[in-house]
Amino acid sequence: MSGVRILVDAVVVASALTALAVTGRALARRPAAVGTAGRRVVSPAGWLVLVTALVYVNQVLFTVYVLRVRGGDPAFLARYLPAGWFDLASGQPVVRALAEHWPLPGLLAPSVLRVQAFLELPFVLLAFATVVRWLDADLYRRIARSALLPAASASYTAVFCLVEWDLRNPYTVDDILIRVLSAVLTPLFLAWLAARDTSTSRAPASVPGLLVFIGSLGALGALVLVVYDTALLYSLGRLDDRLPLALVAAVALLGLRTAAPRVSGASSPTLSFVVHALRHWLLLFFVPALAIRYGLLFGTPLLALAVGALTAGVACVRAVRATPDGPRLVVRLGGAVLAGGLAAALAARVTPPSYAEVTLLAAMGAFLVVGVAVCGLLDRASGLRNIRG
Repeated sequence: MSGVRILVDAVVVASALTALAVTGRALARRPAAVGTAGRRVVSPAGWLVLVTALVYVNQVLFTVYVLRVRGGDPAFLARYLPAGWFDLASGQPVVRALAEHWPLPGLLAPSVLRVQAFLELPFVLLAFATVVRWLDADLYRRIARSALLPAASASYTAVFCLVEWDLRNPYTVDDILIRVLSAVLTPLFLAWLAARDTSTSRAPASVPGLLVFIGSLGALGALVLVVYDTALLYSLGRLDDRLPLALVAAVALLGLRTAAPRVSGASSPTLSFVVHALRHWLLLFFVPALAIRYGLLFGTPLLALAVGALTAGVACVRAVRATPDGPRLVVRLGGAVLAGGLAAALAARVTPPSYAEVTLLAAMGAFLVVGVAVCGLLDRASGLRNIRG
């Protein structure tokens, strides 16, 4: 077993233990105070769009640099990295025209890995913050002012740096130093951003409310995967092929988030459990999320999967305790989990081969949609609807 694999496994375990130790305190704290209602607030989703735009701008500038300084050949860097990187958009007329007229292209050298090394951490943290805020704005503020945020920043950066070292190249030392700087600045910025947030939104514990949240999560996940495939792997040349998927996901996301404030529906004990389970799972998964993701590739996959399953299991146990009459719902929840599990297995089976994240996203989406629908049907059949909201 290589040293990097051992260290990635260690980060997976340490991150999960940290989350287990800290999440209880994050929930026990008093709700974060909501600031002045008239204050202008930019949500983490808005900042995520900005960071994503900067990632793509850097990709264009990187292509210009390769065309003008490296003769259009990325082999100077590609030889250090796995297959699948550097499918450049160098054949695009707009990019070639920009390259021809760009002054002093040698000044674009930082676009080679360095800029992305700074932007990757805010990209993933803002994506996670966006999802949490959709579910519960107060939970988003609690996380931002707890030890979970710096712990997640440290965990993500540790894994990023280990992967950098495993794929070391002439830019590795620079990248590691830049990532450490980003690990200091990004949580400070996110804490400041959350402190100014005045939202009181929360996904309703109803079938429509949860389906809107799950749909939003799936659409955002699809967009993140497009960014990963086309930009984070320096493969802007794939964007034309991925653009239809990105446009469909973006339109769906815009529609779902526009509809979210208007969605209500009947709540029930079982659906309240689902909301509690999601809240606890996001808390527990926040710190080890990236370590688990990279543990599947650079660590021990079974360990990463086991830790991921542990966070889900603990979240369910805590949700049962937090839900009124939670223990009485175990049989009903078991039926929903079984149906969701079958749907997830089918989704994983029919999903075309691609990145592991694509299969996981499809399976998770199928599990949640079917599980929520079954919970709603079982509660309706049992006459357990008790709240309109």
